[in-house]
Amino acid sequence: MKRLFVVLLAWFSFVVSFKTQAQNFVTDSLDNYVRQGMKDWNLPGLAIAIIKDGKVVAMKGYGVRDIKTKEPVDENTLFLIASNSKLFTATALAQLDYDKKLSLNDKITKYFPDYKLYDANTTNLVTIKDLLSHHLGTGTFQGDFTFWNGNLSRRQIMAKMKLLKPAQQFRQSFGYCNSCFLTAGEVIPLVAGKPWENYVQDSLLTPLGMTNTYTLGKGAAQRKDVAKPYSTVFTGKLSELPYDLVDNLAPAGSLVSNVKDLSKWLLLQLDSGRYMGKRILPWSVLQKTREMNTVISSTKSSVYPSHYTGYGLGVFQRDYNGRQVFYHTGGADGFVTNTCFVPEEKLGIVILTNNDNQEFFEALRYQILDAYLDVPYINRSKQALQVFKPQFEASVAKVKAMQARVKGNAPSLPIPKYVGTYINELYGPISIVQNGKDLQVNFSGHATLKAKLQYMDNGEWLLTYNNPAFGIFPLQFKIDQNKVVSTFIKVNDFIDYDPYLFVKVDDKKPGV
Repeated sequence: MKRLFVVLLAWFSFVVSFKTQAQNFVTDSLDNYVRQGMKDWNLPGLAIAIIKDGKVVAMKGYGVRDIKTKEPVDENTLFLIASNSKLFTATALAQLDYDKKLSLNDKITKYFPDYKLYDANTTNLVTIKDLLSHHLGTGTFQGDFTFWNGNLSRRQIMAKMKLLKPAQQFRQSFGYCNSCFLTAGEVIPLVAGKPWENYVQDSLLTPLGMTNTYTLGKGAAQRKDVAKPYSTVFTGKLSELPYDLVDNLAPAGSLVSNVKDLSKWLLLQLDSGRYMGKRILPWSVLQKTREMNTVISSTKSSVYPSHYTGYGLGVFQRDYNGRQVFYHTGGADGFVTNTCFVPEEKLGIVILTNNDNQEFFEALRYQILDAYLDVPYINRSKQALQVFKPQFEASVAKVKAMQARVKGNAPSLPIPKYVGTYINELYGPISIVQNGKDLQVNFSGHATLKAKLQYMDNGEWLLTYNNPAFGIFPLQFKIDQNKVVSTFIKVNDFIDYDPYLFVKVDDKKPGV
């Protein structure tokens, strides 16, 4: 009996110690940790909400939403949450599956008979569930240079997907695909009689009282209390970016929200589809989104207490010190965000930030998980910074070295030889025109995107986009028999990993 008492006492002490660790971090250490992290990572603003046991135990804004006006971030400050929109799309489709309006196993050609992918067998087999699970076999972000912030309509994007040549096997690999989520989301108007944005508003946002969440990004810059987007990528300096406009990819990432509203979404996830005691969604709907459809990794992490990572429908999942954690991140130009929930612990976390070139938003999430899931303390921000900082400094140094090579040297051919129209089958045409001693690239697929080409040396030019989010890169032209044949054009990996081959189609000089 005494032995049992000792064991129970030890267990009680462990539980109290565990709860104290979590409470102490949130109540005593969170503010200092966040402020130091924001300083270390050059982060203008951050908003966070933590939910535990059915209550919001922390909800706060830090820093500023605008570095010029110094207007502060608070719980109502709006951020573009990008791919955190995906679980809303998947949940809406799972609800329609529950209502027998569709089946997640329906082939997509049932709804779009003319829909085609690169491979005919994939076209004939691909289902709504495949699209929501990133099963297409394409590479991560493949095609997004063409689609992201572009001029194409939703249906035009779907039509272009047949040009995405898979680098992997259908249903055998994970390739993160925004155009897949768009395609799945476009089934909604066909079965529900209203566009994706209206259905998500009516079935999810309004019932949850998410009154300051917007399904489309159009007009975000004019909304009250919206954070401005910033980045330090390529130059090392905090630069303001244009707001993304990805409403043509809306089901994949157009939502604009704040931590106050997103805490309601997490409370629903943690209460089996209920909010404030009211049933909003059947539990089976949430279950469908959480079933693992794609194994991403089954290798033990060397950094975190985790052994596997997978993907359900619009949500990642992994084990973390013995608990099942569901999460997603969202990256828009100038914003990186995450949402996370641990049903076994009734724990939810949402973090929104307005500098896209930092990993503090993730380090903070893991720090909170460590505190609540009894992981021995290690400063996750400092740990991540040790890896990030040398890579970041090397990237900035590389750009500065290229800029220093612009010295007025003359290219191998006269400037007019480079002028003309160039075409990539997926993207379409671009025009290269003369701009004084330099060249300028005009991108027909984007309303305002341009790039400056300055000759460096050894056949290399410096490509600098007018939108800093797209990046700064070296560029070479392929020249054959004194004629320009083609060039590869690269954008920031944050947008698309693949370079695009553009082939010159004429020697005529188009208008500027």
